[in-house]
Amino acid sequence: MKRLIKYDLDHWKVSHTRKPLMMRGARQVGKTYAARELGKTFAHFVEINFELRPDFIEIFEKDLDPVRIVNALVTMTRQSIIPGETLLFFDEIQACPKAIIALRYFYEMMPALHVLAAGSLLDFAIDQVGVPVGRIEFCYVYPLSFMEYLASLGHHALIEMILALPEKKTLDVIFHKKLFELLGQYMLLGGMPEVIMEFIKQKNIAQAYHLQKIIVNAYRNDFPKYTKKLQIKYIETLFHYIPRSVSQLFKFSHVDGDYQKRELSPALTLLEKAGIIHKIVQTAANGFPLGAEAKLDRFKLILLDVGLNQIMLGNSSPEFLFNPLEAFVNKGALTEAFVGQELVAYSPGYAPADLYYWHRENQTSNAEVDYVISLQDRIIPIEVKSGKGSTLKSLHIFLENKSKATFGVRFSTHPYSVEKKLHSYPLYAIASFLTQHDQSLREKLQKMAVE
Repeated sequence: MKRLIKYDLDHWKVSHTRKPLMMRGARQVGKTYAARELGKTFAHFVEINFELRPDFIEIFEKDLDPVRIVNALVTMTRQSIIPGETLLFFDEIQACPKAIIALRYFYEMMPALHVLAAGSLLDFAIDQVGVPVGRIEFCYVYPLSFMEYLASLGHHALIEMILALPEKKTLDVIFHKKLFELLGQYMLLGGMPEVIMEFIKQKNIAQAYHLQKIIVNAYRNDFPKYTKKLQIKYIETLFHYIPRSVSQLFKFSHVDGDYQKRELSPALTLLEKAGIIHKIVQTAANGFPLGAEAKLDRFKLILLDVGLNQIMLGNSSPEFLFNPLEAFVNKGALTEAFVGQELVAYSPGYAPADLYYWHRENQTSNAEVDYVISLQDRIIPIEVKSGKGSTLKSLHIFLENKSKATFGVRFSTHPYSVEKKLHSYPLYAIASFLTQHDQSLREKLQKMAVE
């Protein structure tokens, strides 16, 4: 399985300013897999899972002296822990909050030792104990992007074709169609690593659906770990409602049941902390950063993975397999959610990904742009359209009124084209658009295409 996080971890390994690294992300997005793959590049790899082995928690109870802790770990694991030669990996570190605090002392007293940590519900533990500011680094892990999916399936030539846009202007019709067939497949499978690995092995989509259901149930089983028992019903209610309302303006009054905002709002925050949902927040988008003019009470929601979204709806869109081009036209909200998932997946891993949209209310007409992003010194509006009967009126209004927006982008089923201020990309080429402004992302994707 090919992951972009590999290159971030490779860079961390050799960095002269390296600090203990904490991987954050929802359950089952591939954090442990990434750590084990990195571990193969070390002479020694020591993995401590605090949920599977709670007896290791006792080591951190006496004090947080890293020398004593390492000696105790060597004794208990019977493995070598040598600075510069060993990767020490603390998995499910949220189960041992004192280990989170101890990371700062590893940085201060044993800086040559590579220490990596991960956890599925880290934000909840961090709320309790805090984080050692300036003493650790973070990286965020998400489901596989479409490009990672292609690489994992071995479609390296197709990745190179996508990255060749816009220089190549367009792809041959046969490759354009093939990529939409693969993208339709991705829309049903999603990017959860276990699902993808099983599909690669068995080519059995029914088994992939089964694994998706297991993951959804695993998320549900985690709810008691979030909060008090009385609040679980609010989390459950939102968890079932959100897949039906993706990419729409979220209103608490529309949620099933007779619940108030004051009851549902904390539950929504918990789902966001767990990494299960992403907010798309409204912004005025007049300048940088986009969050400076955000209206935090006006937002849309997407699930972390379109495949899980589909399975929670009962796989209501099999046409993504049989007629993907038509499916992308008819399933606008889900297609918009896919674009959001891609923007998150390709964002710099050292900070949490933020998503924004733009909306203007006017006495004569309203205008709304699906996504707004900032790249370098530009603000770029993004519309997700089928292309059939789409006037892109809102995007043009945005461009006329925002001085920092010199062009807009449309993602659709159509081939690449440029017409004045409108850059149109096919939905499979979101990464190609982003690499025009992010050299680091381009280099990582190019490496992934040849390895």
